[in-house]
Amino acid sequence: MLWLVVAALAVRQMAVVLRQPPGERLTDLETWIGDNGVLHVTGSLYDTDRFTGTPFAGLVLKPLTRTAEQSLGVAWTFGSLLLVAALGVVAARALPGPVGRRTALFAAPVAISLLMLSLPVRNALHLGQVSILPVLLVLVGLFVVRGERKAGVLIGVAAALQPTVLLFAALLWLTGRRRAALTGGAAFAACTALAWVAMPHDSWTYWVHHVAGSGLGDQADSLANQSLHGALLRLGLEGPPEIVLFLVLAAAVCFVGLRRAVRYARDGQLLLAVAVTGCVAVAVSPTAWQHQLLWVLFAVVGRAGRRASDRLVWPAVVVLVTTLPGTMLLPNVGAVFPVRDNVLLIAALGAACAAPFLPRTSPYWQRPVPTDYAVPVPARWSRVPLLPLWRRVLSRPNLLLELLLIRVVYSAYAHVRLAATAGRATAERHGRQIHSIEQWLHIDVEHRVNHAVAGVGRLRDFFDYYYSTFHFIVPLAILAVLYVRRPADYRWARSTLGFATLLALVGFWLYPLAPPRLMPGLGFIDTVHGVQDFAKPDYGALTAMTNQYAAMPSLHFGWSLWCGVVIVMLAPKVWMKVLGVLHPLFTVSAIVATANHWVLDAVGGATVVALGFLIAYVLAGPRRLRASEKEPEAGAPEEPGADGGALRGKAARVPGPAPAPAAEADGEAVAGKP
Repeated sequence: MLWLVVAALAVRQMAVVLRQPPGERLTDLETWIGDNGVLHVTGSLYDTDRFTGTPFAGLVLKPLTRTAEQSLGVAWTFGSLLLVAALGVVAARALPGPVGRRTALFAAPVAISLLMLSLPVRNALHLGQVSILPVLLVLVGLFVVRGERKAGVLIGVAAALQPTVLLFAALLWLTGRRRAALTGGAAFAACTALAWVAMPHDSWTYWVHHVAGSGLGDQADSLANQSLHGALLRLGLEGPPEIVLFLVLAAAVCFVGLRRAVRYARDGQLLLAVAVTGCVAVAVSPTAWQHQLLWVLFAVVGRAGRRASDRLVWPAVVVLVTTLPGTMLLPNVGAVFPVRDNVLLIAALGAACAAPFLPRTSPYWQRPVPTDYAVPVPARWSRVPLLPLWRRVLSRPNLLLELLLIRVVYSAYAHVRLAATAGRATAERHGRQIHSIEQWLHIDVEHRVNHAVAGVGRLRDFFDYYYSTFHFIVPLAILAVLYVRRPADYRWARSTLGFATLLALVGFWLYPLAPPRLMPGLGFIDTVHGVQDFAKPDYGALTAMTNQYAAMPSLHFGWSLWCGVVIVMLAPKVWMKVLGVLHPLFTVSAIVATANHWVLDAVGGATVVALGFLIAYVLAGPRRLRASEKEPEAGAPEEPGADGGALRGKAARVPGPAPAPAAEADGEAVAGKP
């Protein structure tokens, strides 16, 4: 099945590239080998600053110009995909041991899939760049070929194509493979000298005038340049002070990163050492374009975290950073722009200098501190929970990963919601259907309520404010409180809300529906957005921000109902429960009074929320946990459980012999855990 996923991704990548018009696909490759490309016409490679490769790369590509012209597109893209497949296979075989049978079976297709989904590979395929080849040459030289000289030659050729790869010669030297390091340096010098003899003017332009290509391509301060030099320029530094600071920071990153890489190589984690060295090369290069950042993805092989619950945090962060744009990872808030604009560089610096990767000699390498699971009460039906592996964890999840995943899921939800529309005519036809059903049921109160509220200024302002403000604030506040005070219930509540939202997306896609305020001829008043021009299908700029026809089901009411149910179930005070009941009542009044939803939209919202709770119950079992089996000792820290029982504090368990029974009397045992 995983290999079928790989094949599907490969076909999709080829289709994405080849479906684009000739002038918009393989744009870099077109400027090199097209009719007017720098490799086709006489003159310097760098006359137009479009060719960003080394003179040696131009020397290698020039004989292939005519062949590439004849098969520009299919052959180049297919060949690049073959390189990606080879890269994934080599990386999978290079995983640090011991490797289990299941890991060995799944590693190659998973690695290839991640590579195809990553931003560097997608960017390289779109532009027609050759940046995948140097990475493959390095991995083949270190993990496939035998003999110091062959490995050195491959790394030297890779450095001739991408100069910062020469850092791997330093890694070889520091790890004792000095013959391979010297051979790599000699191969790099030979390739560069060959290009200098064949193209002296271009070599002078690249190495001297543009300082190893740093002045070629896009502007150095653009977001595409994810190096320390690009980040400093984006922060407003320029001139000699910026250059000095860049050189100091680059030297520090080289020292720390190569020192860590040597330590991991000697520890038997050579693939991690390669990833760390590649991340150093990304950071210290004057220009590190997106298609050159493939090294960051290989840092996923590092094991960080002593606890089993934290072991997946680093891989998840690396995969998200290398596969999604920064706009999906962080919100559009000015305070986080420096992080969002440099997220790939931050990940590279973290892998090179900061991430606490475990050595293979650590007792936590194979056996991390196990996760404590709650014991739920028995379910009423034998097949509940349907997924016994989905057990309730007592500890709260990692905050960084949780915020990142919430942001990614919400961004994906916003994109799907915006795309889920079948046009104005279909949405209005569905609106007339809903209106007719409500008339038949005698619940068509929207028009009367809307006009009654619109005539009372303070009441209209109250409902407008309630509609536009509390939709996000209240659910986020509840999740924050549960995360801090009730971690076991936080996971359950977050899952139910997620299931309800996914079901709502299905409703938006299958049944686009115009809200009352966008139904021409019915006389509704849009109190929130103002008067709409029904002669314009897009209703002004509003449609660019959100899908105006995603009315069924109403997530405004659905999320508020979820908030009310959670508050009533978990709040310790009566006045809190009363507020929980009032919130969905105010919300349903607001969505009807402002003409943003039909009454049946609220019924749809209640339905998806009920299904969300039902799915969570079927998959994971009841929310309630078993009562504490033991009374806590005097002075032992207590934490309220999901059912009001006390869960005693638990010290971190280190792999090794089981603790003596007497240790349980000191508060180390978790109540309710067998």
